[in-house]
Amino acid sequence: MIDTLLSLVAPHYCCGCGDFGTLLCDNCKYDIINEPYSACVACGEARAVSQGICRSCKVPYSIGWCVADRRDQLERLINAYKFGNAKAAYRPLTQLLHERLPELPANTVVVPVPTVSVHIRQRGYDHMALIARRFAAQRHIPMSAILRRATSTKQRDASRSQRIAQAKVAFDCPAQLDSDKIYFLLDDVITTGATIRYAAQKLRDAGASDIWVAAVSRQPLD
Repeated sequence: MIDTLLSLVAPHYCCGCGDFGTLLCDNCKYDIINEPYSACVACGEARAVSQGICRSCKVPYSIGWCVADRRDQLERLINAYKFGNAKAAYRPLTQLLHERLPELPANTVVVPVPTVSVHIRQRGYDHMALIARRFAAQRHIPMSAILRRATSTKQRDASRSQRIAQAKVAFDCPAQLDSDKIYFLLDDVITTGATIRYAAQKLRDAGASDIWVAAVSRQPLD
């Protein structure tokens, strides 16, 4: 309701075509999801992929999805959401995930990758919690913020080796997880794959036997 009222006071423009009244119009949304992402979610290489993961990548999750590469209108939408205080962008970003992903089993639990606390304070909202909560509501499955940030390091502008080292110690899962559940880990951007890998590993260490992952976009480090 608040987002709707704010959009009337300060209306948005489409991040793709500039159309008045929305952050992502239907035509530009179609352009993003029209060609499904087909490379490996973990490494980004366009080689033989099964369930979103290539044979060369050994990861703690069994299935992965990505909506699209982070470029053009999708890049502008994500940037507006994360760096331009466009809180309402969580709605079209969630809708992209909703339309890209298949039906999920009833025993699925949506888990957002936790956001660094300083970013939450800067933005005034937890960008991944908003997306995860809305996605879970659309799919009529629970959302649980069971992962915690164990560190406050920021990955933006960090090198590949720095990102991997940071991600290894970035997360904690204090809960004992149900091995009969599917834990569905959501993030906005995959770059090196380290964040999603080590977040998933923490879920596995806490008792999860089946972990699926999805991201709105994938972006090469360079």
